[in-house]
Order: sequence, then structure tokens, then C-alpha cells
Amino acid sequence: MTATAQDHRHAVAAIDAETRARLLERSDLRGLIQLGLHWGLIAALAIGVAVGVPLWPALLLPLGIVIMFQFTALHEASHDTPFRSEWLNRLVARVSGFLVMVPPEWFRYFHFAHHRHTQDPEHDPELAGGKPDTFGKYLLYLSGLTVWKGNIAVLFRNAMGRVDYAYVPERPRPRLVLEAWLMLLAYAALLILSSWFRSSLLFWVWMVPALTGQPFLRAYLLAEHTRCPFVANMLENSRTTFTTALVRFVAWNMPYHAEHHSWPQVPFWKLPALHAVLQDQVMTTERGYARFHTKIIRQFGDSS
Repeated sequence: MTATAQDHRHAVAAIDAETRARLLERSDLRGLIQLGLHWGLIAALAIGVAVGVPLWPALLLPLGIVIMFQFTALHEASHDTPFRSEWLNRLVARVSGFLVMVPPEWFRYFHFAHHRHTQDPEHDPELAGGKPDTFGKYLLYLSGLTVWKGNIAVLFRNAMGRVDYAYVPERPRPRLVLEAWLMLLAYAALLILSSWFRSSLLFWVWMVPALTGQPFLRAYLLAEHTRCPFVANMLENSRTTFTTALVRFVAWNMPYHAEHHSWPQVPFWKLPALHAVLQDQVMTTERGYARFHTKIIRQFGDSS
């Protein structure tokens, strides 16, 4: 540790009461502004593709990126922090989870286990599949193919009642089964309607963009904990990545990831303020995602 660094619990506990109250403030309005801008961008790009504006194929990639980064909206809503109203958090989690094919109720338990056991190889479910340790595995990870396969497997496993995950208590397991069935039936209904009306709209405004946007989400998520120390201190085991305002917008400020893990009750729109308080304590940072991936690729070469 540096001379000023300390465990995240002590760093958060040292924040004065007035600042703590300000950082924990939740707001439906601020959440709805963010949500409206994100969904508005998705709608504008989707309409451009649907009506076939000039050069509309060029819209597929940005559309895919903003669709797949609804995962960060799902993530935030799982913490019940973007909105003061619980029903808004639940609604956004369901819609965002549906768009990225991640069952939100299941993800909530999965993600809370990740927060409780961050970078613990034996208990952090995010580490169960391992991180890419060769260039070939890195490319496979970025392709998103393993993620789509895993998401589909979770949906069918849950639908079949196999919800015996260590991180899911017994009582809510029937809800996970129902959730999976409802999602699968909704996906099936969309496919049937598209076939019935002989429409390719679903293919062009959702399926193709999602496939093209997934690698960008994977590249973003890889930076959160990869090659971070296997320690309990959230200011050390999670990486804050300094990036552009556009990336912070589509990612709901989650590039401030060490800050989020240190105090997950802080809403996304307050994370820059939390960073200002904790910045001298954050131990794992990177100047941009390009620099992070350049270093990762170089490390693959050094270890070969």
C-alpha cells in the first residue's frame, strides 16, 4: 500500500456524516434523465435502421453498443440505487436484462455474491469460468460467444428448475424458474411474430446489433478486475479506469469501479463525487481502455 492507502472499509468510515448523506442521496429524476437519454439513443438508432436512412448499416454497431451497455443499467438497478422508487429499479432491471439476455432476478444473487467475495477464487462466481490467460482465449472472450452460450444455458437451466446455485437461497428459487420461463416465452413469441409477419425488423434492430455490440461490452467488463490483486480490499481488487464522458455515460459511471465496490450503496450519478473523496486511496487504476488492453496483450506475449 501507499502511505495514504487504507482498507476500503476504513476509507468509507472516515467520510464525515454530511458528505455520507449527500453521497447516498437517491433520485428518481436523475435516474430517469440517464435512462431517458440511454433509451432515447437506442430508439433513435433503431428507428434509423428500421426506416432505412442513408448509410443505415453504419448505425448497427453504435446501436449494438448502446443496447449491450444496458447491462450496466441492469447492474445498477440490481443494487436498487439508480432510482428512489423500488418499482422503477425493478422495471429497469427487467427490461435491461431482457435486452441483453440476462435474467435479472438470478443476476441479482449472482452479483451480490461477486460483491461479497470479490477476487476470492473460491467464492467469487465471476471467477468460476476463469479469466483469459492466452491471446486465443482473450479473442474468444471478446467475441462474446462464450457469454451468449452461458446466458442461454442459465436460462434453460433455471427453466428446468436447476437453480441450486450456492449463492441463491432456497426461498427465492421458484421465482428464478418463473423468470426464466417468462423470458424464454417472450423470446419465442417475438420470433414467432417475426416469422408470421415475415419481418426482418427484429433481426436488424436487435439481433445483429447485439452480436456486434457484445465485444465492446466484454472489452469494458474485462478491465474491472482482470489482473487485479486477489485481496479483500476493494480499493485494490477493483480497477477504476479513467475514460471519456461518452463511455461513462453508456456505462452509467461504472468505470469508477473501485469506488463502486468500496461503497455499492452510492448511486451511479454520485460516483464522481465519491471518487473525489477516495481518489488518493484507489490503488488500481488505468488511463483508458486502450492502454489496459494493450498491456494485457503484451503480457500474453511475455508469458508465451
